[in-house]
Amino acid sequence: MPAPDLPTLPSLPLDADRVLELAARSMFDTFARTAMGTMVVDRQHRIVWISEGYKQFLPALGHDEQHFVGRRVEEVVPNTLMAHVIDTGQPILIDLLSNQAGTFLVSRLPLRDERGEVIGAFGMVLLDHPETTMQPLIAKFGRLQKELDAAHAQLAAQRRPRYTIAGFIGTSPPALEVKRQARRVAQTDATVLLLGETGTGKEVLAQAIHAASARAAQPFVGVNIAAVPESLLEAEFFGVAPGAYTGADRKGRDGKFKVAHGGTLFLDEIGDMPLGLQAKLLRALQEQEVEPLGSNRVERVDVRVLAATSRDLAAMVADGRFRADLYYRLNVLPIRLPPLRDRLTDLEALAEALMDDIARRSGLAARSLAPDALDWLAQQPWPGNIRELRNTLEQAALMSDDRVLHARHFGGSETVLRALPTPTTLSVPVFRPPEPAPRTLAEQVAELERRAIAEALAATAGNRTAAARRLGMPRSVFYERLQRYPELDNTP
Repeated sequence: MPAPDLPTLPSLPLDADRVLELAARSMFDTFARTAMGTMVVDRQHRIVWISEGYKQFLPALGHDEQHFVGRRVEEVVPNTLMAHVIDTGQPILIDLLSNQAGTFLVSRLPLRDERGEVIGAFGMVLLDHPETTMQPLIAKFGRLQKELDAAHAQLAAQRRPRYTIAGFIGTSPPALEVKRQARRVAQTDATVLLLGETGTGKEVLAQAIHAASARAAQPFVGVNIAAVPESLLEAEFFGVAPGAYTGADRKGRDGKFKVAHGGTLFLDEIGDMPLGLQAKLLRALQEQEVEPLGSNRVERVDVRVLAATSRDLAAMVADGRFRADLYYRLNVLPIRLPPLRDRLTDLEALAEALMDDIARRSGLAARSLAPDALDWLAQQPWPGNIRELRNTLEQAALMSDDRVLHARHFGGSETVLRALPTPTTLSVPVFRPPEPAPRTLAEQVAELERRAIAEALAATAGNRTAAARRLGMPRSVFYERLQRYPELDNTP
């Protein structure tokens, strides 16, 4: 029995390269005929060919067909991403392009040679006026654009300085001298070191200096070094490269130096900077370069630095707890802010401004201060300075319904000694103070916490990092607790 006939298999083309070449040419011709406009750009982003259909858009872009070939595509077509396709080798299959000529649905493809290297890009206008035929997509695009614009505006508002030098309250000689120095240093780009006790307004003055400088329109970025865990400080300052460590953001993250590019970086509590990180900070200040964590790529930054501390940096340098070279780099233009006890003539103006702000933030009616309240306030030592004054005023305002606050609202004594007359004898009245109210558990716990923090600060000569370690708590938690007791912040 003869064997059945086997089906004949089609033979492979003898010239596969020729078929591929014809397919590519056919596809190009099809795109060129069916698209509303096409363009070819070379490796240097220069336009080498443009279709007849594309020429209809040129007048609206401010060009005629005689003046586009050989020019860079970015100069001819605003907002184009053709250069991005060439530089990355990645296609952009569908996109919306908006410029003076209108809004278009476009596609962009990289062109490669036989070795697979990018030699240019091919762009097509698939549809003009897509708002009429692709309404849902255009509407979504418009909403996203509005949300992005709103986010940018909100971010810019958050980084805009809230204070001015004129808004630094006070007409006492020390306050006027601070404002004079601030106006002077605002005209330079040199590093400023703000010195003073806690609560004297160092951050307020830093924002005011930025607002009066040539960088006022650029970001003001503040970092409280004492409030950031030591293990995160390097990433906070210099950023993180993509995938630098397990759990890191796939896209990486910019550090505060990069975020403040073009503007001002405020380093609060610089005395709490760990020794191991001070050398890297010094390099960033001197070279205006940062190297993100997990990267070997150096990035240039343009940042003006303002630093502040309530600690004695010179003594820390002598003790080996702060680098001398970093201290000299920071201490270019020092400004010392006076404590509240040295500018008591400003107390009334400060109290009135603080009361107005407290009323605005709390939504309560504005309170005023009676003369005896001002007298009582002027007699206090104010170790926490203006921050402690605000806390005292806020407590009194929130705990009373009276529109005028007197000394008694702050704990001042207005006790009147009253004698109870007897019908038979004339005796000297005896004043017996009232029994103290029993303390709540929360008050007793707070007192124990305050005492423990005070003892830890005293045992470590005011070193908050060592004090936190002594108490067995994270440094950021210790700093948060310390803010509850501003009078301890200057413990020697």
